[in-house]
Amino acid sequence: MQAGYILVLLILPIFLEGCCRKKHQVKITAVQWQQHYRAMEGEIFMMPCIKSSNNHKQMVWSRTGKGSQGNQDIPCERNFTVETKHSGNYSSGSKFFLYLHVVEKASVECFKQEESSVVLELDIGGKVPCPGVSCRNNTDVIWYQGHKPVSVPERDTCVDETGQLHLCVVYREDTGVYYCDRKIIEQGHSWTFRRAVSVRVAPEPVSYPPRIPKGNMTQKVELGQPHTLVCEVFFPTEKRLLVQWYINYGGNLENMTLLPMEEQEEETVIATEIKVSRSTIIEKVTLQHLNHTYTCIAINSVGNSSVTIKLKEKTKVNLPSLVGYPFASLLLIAGLGIILHVKWLEIQILYRSHVQQGNHDKDEKEFDVFLSFVRSPSANLEGALTISLQEGPYKNKEACLSSMDLLYTEEGRSTLEVLLPQVLEDQWGYRLCLLERDILPGGAYTNDVVLAISKSQMLICVLSADYLSNSNAVFVLESGIKALLQNNTLKLLLIWTTRDSAALVQQDPPLPALVQRALKVLPSLDWSSGKTARTTSSFWRSLRKAIPSQRVNMVSLMQGQ
Repeated sequence: MQAGYILVLLILPIFLEGCCRKKHQVKITAVQWQQHYRAMEGEIFMMPCIKSSNNHKQMVWSRTGKGSQGNQDIPCERNFTVETKHSGNYSSGSKFFLYLHVVEKASVECFKQEESSVVLELDIGGKVPCPGVSCRNNTDVIWYQGHKPVSVPERDTCVDETGQLHLCVVYREDTGVYYCDRKIIEQGHSWTFRRAVSVRVAPEPVSYPPRIPKGNMTQKVELGQPHTLVCEVFFPTEKRLLVQWYINYGGNLENMTLLPMEEQEEETVIATEIKVSRSTIIEKVTLQHLNHTYTCIAINSVGNSSVTIKLKEKTKVNLPSLVGYPFASLLLIAGLGIILHVKWLEIQILYRSHVQQGNHDKDEKEFDVFLSFVRSPSANLEGALTISLQEGPYKNKEACLSSMDLLYTEEGRSTLEVLLPQVLEDQWGYRLCLLERDILPGGAYTNDVVLAISKSQMLICVLSADYLSNSNAVFVLESGIKALLQNNTLKLLLIWTTRDSAALVQQDPPLPALVQRALKVLPSLDWSSGKTARTTSSFWRSLRKAIPSQRVNMVSLMQGQ
């Protein structure tokens, strides 16, 4: 009894397969289904739909094995253009397996593009040939419209001995993609070669000739370059759709010659109209082509339409003028942006030092000038200078400057560190702030310096080798630069005590980066003890102009009294 039960289980799938084959369907229960399919590269393809016990669930095929990464799942009812990259193994669940091999067109000897589409007349019988069936002596062909078999009892159809599908009556609903499956056996494997045929139903009779939207025109071309002429025509749906290109030598429409053309491209726009495009290529445009005209003629069963095109040489445009100037402008803007980014600190200092004027009359400060210097060991003539300057304020500015010139003779030479405090304070009457005199010892040096600078209208730094090597003096200069960038009323002046002032910047340890960059752009005067009386007078005039004039006027008034 048990052996008989096993025998029935083995025979039952064979019986079911033979029975269901008459209906061109395969019903699977618990037995695995595995098939090999072939498809033509560039054609429309549909993965097979297998009716199982759960026939209400749509089948989805998933790529497995090598090359499965990045591939999307493919539903069995979806039409898609198949490519060689789709070759591989697929599965649907754990029972259904399929191997797809996409064949390249170049490897098929009897490939014919015209077999991939056919036009049938409405309400009249028609035939749909299976592409490539004539290449092999095999007529075992099964036809599908989408995933549904065509040969069903509800439809009066048949497949003849050549594999063609006969539709006894053509309906509007017959428009669509049909698939013909034929069996091929190679190297012991059974393959199903699935080919697609696009069927279009043409209503009869056709009532109007083809329509060309664009009329006669002139197209611009470049000599020595290829040019493509394209003709787009709209046809009423029918069998006869013909578009051709002709050349008219010398522009004579009666002397026309057929041109070599590309294959027609057809696209269904609406149910009753098709757009057909056809092109011809001029490999290299010469002057002779400009003397001829080109005519596109579209023909159907009702009539024909045509359009004529003339070629004209395109005016050459000077590309450097169109591309070069914008490119140069872009480079200029980019260069300015880079310069602004790199030199932004110097630009700020220049603006605040030379352009922006502080509002000194509304911002009363405790000191007029904060004088920063480092005494050199040779500053020993202070007493002699003080006696000379204590003779009293000069009523005439020129007399004052002339009297000071006498101090720079070989017998009365003194250092600038000694001269500046006495001239600014005793002779010109400025309120002077000196670190060694006006800042009490014992406090926080850095805080005292910053506070003294904030109480002053102007900071004057006497730069010498001793000054730039003194960390406390450099801190005063750096604090003054920071205050200048933050305060729009402070003025800052540098006095260099040597002709080779730039060499003083190279210090060990090096100066702070802020100080090095500011020294290049801050206002400055040059001083040397070896100057003549005339150049010395010029130095003092320049210094007096640089100091805030508000206080100078007040001193002048006091001296006048």
